[in-house]
Amino acid sequence: MSVYYTLCFLAAMAISIAFVNQYIMKIQTTIAITSGALAISILMLILGKTTWPELQEHAVEVVKTVDFGEFLLQGILGFLLFAGGLGINLPALKSQKWEISVLVIVGVLISTLVVAAGLWLLAYVAAIPLPFIYCLLFGALISPTDPIAVLAIVKKLGAPEQIAIQIEGESLFNDGIGLVAFLTIFAVAFSGNEASFGSVLTLFTHEAIGGIIFGALLGLMSHIMISATDDGSMELLMTLCVPTAGFALANVLGVSGALAMVVAGIITGNWTRYTGFSEQSQKYLDHFWHLLDEFLNALLFLLIGLAMLLVEFHWQAWILVLLSIPLTLAGRFVSVALPYVGFRRLRSYNKYSVRILTWGGLRGGLSLAMALSIPAGIKLGSSGQVELRDLILMMTYAIVIFSIIVQGMTITPMINKAKAAEKAGFPIE
Repeated sequence: MSVYYTLCFLAAMAISIAFVNQYIMKIQTTIAITSGALAISILMLILGKTTWPELQEHAVEVVKTVDFGEFLLQGILGFLLFAGGLGINLPALKSQKWEISVLVIVGVLISTLVVAAGLWLLAYVAAIPLPFIYCLLFGALISPTDPIAVLAIVKKLGAPEQIAIQIEGESLFNDGIGLVAFLTIFAVAFSGNEASFGSVLTLFTHEAIGGIIFGALLGLMSHIMISATDDGSMELLMTLCVPTAGFALANVLGVSGALAMVVAGIITGNWTRYTGFSEQSQKYLDHFWHLLDEFLNALLFLLIGLAMLLVEFHWQAWILVLLSIPLTLAGRFVSVALPYVGFRRLRSYNKYSVRILTWGGLRGGLSLAMALSIPAGIKLGSSGQVELRDLILMMTYAIVIFSIIVQGMTITPMINKAKAAEKAGFPIE
């Protein structure tokens, strides 16, 4: 079966789960789709191990037809981040620019180090010693919050604006610094290259700064072309060129296509929307991108649930898999709480800010895609009982599923308390 046919059937499956969710589970759609796909994966694994082995083999082959990493990182990521950028309120983002900048850069680095140090100690206790460079690699891929998961779940819950802008802005921008850290550590771990301050700075400048500049130029070009026509259909088609040809060109140039899409989306949503589109076209813009965003999110979260079929489970590593969840949450808490010590000296914040930013720092497809890029064949332990790729993929998958299902389903009461605190006139701590 071709990749196109596979995606068609998977999309139908995702939409079917979402449809049934309206009448049975009635929970947030992306959580329902992930849970449904996870249940299907578990059922196929059970049947494959007991009565119907061909079913599991066929299911694995179908999921493998879609290269998850390429499908996300080289495909739909541009659409999802551009759609996320369209919904960002630029004046509100500017009011939180220093907080977001610190959380994006300092927060990711703190979390990476905390997670790496904790994993190194836990691996030693679990008798699967990990070289520290591999612990850093895991810390780098799991520390950035996933903008797709965050925007799909947390944004829709109506958090207080101050908190919402911080968590949305951070999630949209921190994948750039996280990806740079991951690529640098990846090069040191697997190619034998030694990282220097100059090489890291060059990589960061080319990837992150280059992506921001390219996104600004792309947004400006799109603005000029959209403003030059009054054809509503043509205006929408031109916005489609940004996450397609624009995203592809960014990757060809070696700059961060993710950051470029966010910047271009912010420009389109905050400038072009009001000066380049007619009032009627503005409604079409919102409806079109909302529908496309919902469809691609449904497909992505289904693939996250089905990715369980690709994970090789090793019983020797279960202790590390289980402990990786609280370890990642601890790293997230430290990376948020420490900057807030400085933030509160300059401004007042909702007393639930740290808790919501910690629990709402969801992980998703981006972390899985990076974990899948780790080369196979590197044995760990005294007898080589576990492969590095399998171990990191197991831990990453456990954290992603816990993040989407457990954190996504339980953050609502926390957000409601934050909203109630503001309404009661006690918004700060």
